Amino acid sequence: MSSDELLSDRWLKKLDRTSQELAQRIGMDRKTFGEVFDKTTLLRLSKLFSDGTLQQMDFPISTGKEANIFRATTPKGKLVAVKIYRTSNLTFKHILTYIEGDPRFKHNIKSHRDILDEWAKKEFKNLSRLHELGIRVPAPLKRLHNIVVMEYIGTKDKAAPMLKDVDPPDPKAVYTEVMAFVTKMYKDRLVHADLSPFNILFYRRKPYIIDVGQAVLLDHPQALEFLKRDLKNIVRYFQKYGINGDDEKIYARLTKKVKSS
Repeated sequence: MSSDELLSDRWLKKLDRTSQELAQRIGMDRKTFGEVFDKTTLLRLSKLFSDGTLQQMDFPISTGKEANIFRATTPKGKLVAVKIYRTSNLTFKHILTYIEGDPRFKHNIKSHRDILDEWAKKEFKNLSRLHELGIRVPAPLKRLHNIVVMEYIGTKDKAAPMLKDVDPPDPKAVYTEVMAFVTKMYKDRLVHADLSPFNILFYRRKPYIIDVGQAVLLDHPQALEFLKRDLKNIVRYFQKYGINGDDEKIYARLTKKVKSS
């Protein structure tokens, strides 16, 4: 066995122990454990450890339908978030709805792992684009196949909560800023496509847009349908704070303004 193979084997064993400790800590069952930390994903994580991207995995932040997110620490002590798309429970139909029609990505997808790679690539590119636009998102740091490393939003003790789980002290200001983000995205020909209080973090009195893997360009055949849904979700949520927005009027004004500019 070569020195490189020995190193990979050593990292694999170390990561396997670490991942099992994490699984026990949150009561993750064996099936879910296998979906998140399969051998291929562990080998990819080993590369992120060996190249100095990561020093250790700290604790889980969230478990979604498609991915698990963990807080991790870099060799320099910086806190980061590691999003791992699970290899066995993503559905082709759901993912392809957002990838098909997007000219930025290949469309000869044949396997489950191809979908994972394209989805993670899509999230990384969308995060990069939004970050460059000045929209508040976790800054993307690195992607390796189905793993995306990004800025960690939260304190040392816990991650920032979702907007749905807090009562912002100034709901009007948050509403205004979220709508400004939607407008800025649309002007740059991008639509979030799944915007809701579940996909917005609230940290230090500010909203952060997250989960942008499904965001699409206006070239996508369902882009305007997705935009209408995003606006409706946000307007409906803030109505409980007495903010009576009209999503149909906002949609009409936004699309007319951009078309005429």
